[in-house]
Parts: sequence; C-alpha cells; structure tokens
Amino acid sequence: MTPDALSAALLAVIAPLVEARRPGASDALTVADFPVERPKNRDHGDWASNAALKLSKQIGANPREFAADVATALAAVDGVASVEVAGPGFINIRLDAAAAGALAKTIVEAGAAFGHNRSQDGNTINLEFVSANPTGPMHIGHTRWAALGDAIARLLLASGATLVREFYINDAGAQMERFGRSVLARVKGEPAPEDGYAGAYIDDLADRVKDAEPGILDLPDDEQLILARDRAYAFQLGELQASLEKFNVHFDVFFSERLLHAAGEDGGPSLVDEAVDRLREQGHVFDSEGAVWVRTTDFGDDKDRVIRRSNGEYTYFAADAAYYLNKGDRGFAHKIYLLGADHHGYVHRLKALAGAAGDDPEKDIEVLIGQLVSVNGARLSKRAGNIIELDDLREWLGTDALRYSLERSPADSPLTLDPEILQKRTNDNPVFYVQYAHARTHNVARNAADSGVARDAFAPELLTHETESALLGALQEFPRLVAFAAELREPHRIARYLEELASLYHRWYDSCRVTPLGDEEITDLHRTRLWLNDATGQVLRNGLDLLGVSAPERM
Repeated sequence: MTPDALSAALLAVIAPLVEARRPGASDALTVADFPVERPKNRDHGDWASNAALKLSKQIGANPREFAADVATALAAVDGVASVEVAGPGFINIRLDAAAAGALAKTIVEAGAAFGHNRSQDGNTINLEFVSANPTGPMHIGHTRWAALGDAIARLLLASGATLVREFYINDAGAQMERFGRSVLARVKGEPAPEDGYAGAYIDDLADRVKDAEPGILDLPDDEQLILARDRAYAFQLGELQASLEKFNVHFDVFFSERLLHAAGEDGGPSLVDEAVDRLREQGHVFDSEGAVWVRTTDFGDDKDRVIRRSNGEYTYFAADAAYYLNKGDRGFAHKIYLLGADHHGYVHRLKALAGAAGDDPEKDIEVLIGQLVSVNGARLSKRAGNIIELDDLREWLGTDALRYSLERSPADSPLTLDPEILQKRTNDNPVFYVQYAHARTHNVARNAADSGVARDAFAPELLTHETESALLGALQEFPRLVAFAAELREPHRIARYLEELASLYHRWYDSCRVTPLGDEEITDLHRTRLWLNDATGQVLRNGLDLLGVSAPERM
C-alpha cells in the first residue's frame, strides 16, 4: 500500500465519521487533507496521521475519542495490520507484510517511471541558469548552478511540468567588443589591449580564426574586428556548449542577447524598443529629464529604474525587460532565474519587472540565489590563467563526484569541496557510497541468476524481517520526495534520501539472503527478496538519474 493509497483510505473512513457529527462538513474533504508521515521511531508503526487532531475542533469532537473511532474503522481496511491512538489523538498505522511488500513488484514493473508524479501538471516553466559570457571558458563559478539547474529541471520534468532549460548568451555590449579586439590583436601578433582578455585560450582562438579566415588581415580594419569577434565567439560558444554536455548538462535553448536588439521585420522596432512601449501601456513608465523610467518602486524595488537614457541608449534593464516579455510571448507562465551570489540586487529588480509587465511577482517569477563554491587545492587554468576551469575540475574529480557533491547541499549555503574525499573509493565518499549500493544490487542479481533464483514467484507476505520493513518504508517515500524536492527546487533532498536508502539496503544485505546457502532449497522467500533487491536498485538508479549522475552496474 502506497502513502497515497493510505491517504485515500483515511478519507474513505473519516468522511462518514465527520458527516455523522456535522452534516455537510465532509463535502470539502479531499485526499490532500490526509497526508501520512513516517514516524521517527519505527516502533510507532509504519505511518502516522494527525487527521483526527486537525478535524476534531472543526466538528466539535474530543480529539482522542474521534481518533479512536478512526482507528477502529481504519483497522478494517485491507492491508492495514493494526492502528493505535497515541498522545492527544495521533494515529499510528502498521501495514501487514503483504501490503507493504507489494511495493517491490510495483517498482520493478514501473521501472524508470517510478518516482514520476503529476504534482507539476499544467505548469509551463522557463528555467534559465548558468548564462555565462561567451568570452572565456566555463569556470568554477558556473559549476554549481550548472549542476543544480539541470537537477531542478529533471525534478520538475519528472513531476509533470512542461519545461525548457534556457541559457541566455550575453553576446552584446562592451565585453564582446573587448573580446573581439583581444582576439584580433593576437591574430596580428600584437599584445592584448589593456582592457582586453588575456590567456592562452585567446591565442588558441586567434589561431583558429586565422585558419578559418586566412585573408582576414586583407580586409578593412572595421571588418577585421567584426570577423575576428564573430568567428571567435562562435568557436568559444561551441567550447562552452561542449563543456556543459560533458558535464551532463543539457540546454534546450541558447538565447542570444543580440536578438533583443536586432531590428524587427522590415526594419521595424526591436524587441527592446517594443518592451518600452509595452511597459508604458501597463502604466508604470514615466519620462523625467529626457530619460525613460520604469516605476519599479510600485512593486518593492529600492529605486525606480532607467530603461532608456537621455542620450537614447538603452540600459541593461531594457534588455532584461525585453527578455522577460519574450519568455511570456513564448508561452511560459512561470519563469525561474538561477543567479550567482553576486546577483542579490537582481531579485527585487526582476520581480518588480514582472509586476510592471502585468504579471504577479509572487507567482509568475522566481529568482534563486546560489552561494559560492570552492575546491581545496584546485589550480588556476593553464589556458585562462586566472580562473579554475570547469573542464579541469571535471577531469580531475570526475563528472559524477563533482555533480553529486554540488547537489547534495542546499544552494544557499557556501560550499567547499574536499578532493581527497571525492576521489576515495570508500564509504566516506557519499557518491561512491550510493553508487556502490546500486552496483551491489546488480551483483546480487547476477549471483541470484547463477544460483537459479528468478523473479518467477512473488510472495510479499514473506518480507517480515525488520530490515525489510525499513527498506520498503524508504522505497515508498520516493515519489512523494521527488514531488516535494521539485516544489522546493531542492535537489539535495534526493541526494540525502539516496544515502539513507543505500544505508538501509546495506543493512538488509547483511541480514537477508537472496541466494540460498550451500544445498539449501530455493524458496519463494528468495525469489521475493530478489524482487526487493531489484526494486531498490531501480530506485537508486532513478534517483541518481534525477541528479544527472551515472548508476554503474559494477564497481
């Protein structure tokens, strides 16, 4: 019996009891009103509910007496072994072994779909993260949001959301001009400009530009700069995308900032031009001293924002506005921005922008801020000279270890990674511990096959060992935890769950055998335990996939 099925059973038995005490009071009750939780002390049963306490005041009943009536009715439900009332009216529920153990077969048959849920049905989400300047390699500052953003996307998709992972390419503005001048200087054999970009990667880009455009220096100076900038930009963007893919981070859309400033059809207004007019229509734009302003203080911003200066130039806020509106035009009702620790000022600004655009700042936009990450002993990049490159970290620590360790802590806490631990093949290394548990489930399955144990019988009532009860209890929690982690945008909950599940599996492995000893006869208990073994492996595999981490079959 799953937690959702148990909640439905509670509704079925409680609704008539409520109706008998207060006619009409049961009409609004739904399954969502009866969540069950795992007791911290397993001696208190498999599940607990505070439904009687919550409803007793509403219907004018004594909480403990009402809980006793609920317990009597619930005890008669198939799959429920016993129900006890505790304290002022808590209900502790114990399932019979068959009802609890049936989950093992459910998981195996569901396969990769187990854990998927519909809690985010109807949500259309644009999730923007990383959004690095295409003027240099991916570095350590991008790694945390790359891992977390991708994991959040996986959680939301597994929970039924319609979602696009989007990377905003900052390919307009002064930094691109500096980038172009830096590359062109190296093409000419000259030192980089004082305000330009340095590092061996600029030399590499210059060599690639010369190979691709051997006649570049025969062009007029302004054409040389444009060609050097655009060619190098394309090469660097390709490297950036390759770095992300190697890190197992996929983007559905790479959105160029240049599109916001480009003229519309037949030379019409750009998206930035249109953004000013559209915000004005909402009544939150005003003119002052020759400049155009957005009254973002109407929505909690600390000051109003200039969107077009008195000289006619647009501010960065104008591009932000055009981009936000464009996301809505593409059908995304909800926009999530994942920003670095140095972007706290953007929270109020973006929420105010949503309000000025006519959206609900508390509903339609979400801005998450991540704290910094550091790695003990990490060396600066040889190519870039002044940064720690993502590619170097990945090659040093491994994609799995790096991603898992970035995702197992809350995003709003500073994080320092210890390479010595991450490279250990011991239980001290959390990702090894989880992956080893998964590999062990495959080893058990291989040994079972060699011994003639197959999943050709299933008798869940035989799964009575205390470690089996604990393991099944944890497996039941997975779908609800996926939905909860998706709602909170907190992948670390999945990682910590997997570590607990791995621990419970290892204890079960030490206590319960799938393969018989010696000449011992193969029984239905062995066959049923194989179902439980394989179910655990499936959940470990599904959880690791949500984190973008591999699930090896051998270690």
